Amino acid sequence: MMRPEHRQRRRPFRRRPVVRIRGLTINRLLPNILTTLALCAGLTGIRYAVHERWEQAVTAILVAAVLDGLDGRVARLLRGSSKFGAELDSLADIVSFGVSPAIILYLWMMQDAGSLGWVAVMAYAVCAALRLARFNTALDDTTLPPFAYNYFTGVPVPAGAMLILMPLMISFEFSSGFWAAPLLVGLWTVFVALLLVSRIPTFSMKVVRIPQEYIVPVLVGVGLVATLLVTATWPTLVALGLIYVGSMFFSVRRYAHLKRQAALMMGELDEEEAAPAAVPAQQPPDRPDQPNAA
Repeated sequence: MMRPEHRQRRRPFRRRPVVRIRGLTINRLLPNILTTLALCAGLTGIRYAVHERWEQAVTAILVAAVLDGLDGRVARLLRGSSKFGAELDSLADIVSFGVSPAIILYLWMMQDAGSLGWVAVMAYAVCAALRLARFNTALDDTTLPPFAYNYFTGVPVPAGAMLILMPLMISFEFSSGFWAAPLLVGLWTVFVALLLVSRIPTFSMKVVRIPQEYIVPVLVGVGLVATLLVTATWPTLVALGLIYVGSMFFSVRRYAHLKRQAALMMGELDEEEAAPAAVPAQQPPDRPDQPNAA
């Protein structure tokens, strides 16, 4: 007896999966390019300092600060924020605004102070690293009140880099003076280092809202400052640095007032305890990308 022929089943046709090359879009790549350029500018400042080209060294740090301010804004504008970019930005900041300014200042003046000069610039670099670490760990902190996101805790690292280089900027206009004494420069460096890791609330320009009636005066002021930066670069930068340090007095008072108002609204204070605050309470702004405690 013959066996019936078994029909051969046809396998269903399946298309082979197409292997697609995955890469980064320009939106995600451009902010990282700016961060990398900021890192290169900071390292170039060290090279200029080794060759005693001090103005070019400080200019390189300024370029790094401008690029550092642009990369985050470009990332938010193009929706190209990423964890890789955040980590790269922190590493670039510690090099460009922590290590590079410290080495520049040491090669310019602090090496004449011997071991104490090295301790001063090393303290600044360490405090810059500690501040960045504190900032990164506080990014996800949701316990802060809304008004706190208008402030940084301590001086941001790019601003700190500009502050410790102020004696060098002054020397570009006045070749010698008490501002170039190693002892004074060392004390100033330690003072700036302490500002980095302090708990002093400082204004965050990223969330400042200008009332409409002040827009024209502000634009005129910006144009005036831009003109001064072109015609008298170093004195203007020194003046801006001193104004920034002076603004901390007002930021501390404003922060304390808002804190009292918030406590009063939550019922933690009596009206008599909050009476010294005469400024009306500020409406809580939208939360920016970078919170307080940085």
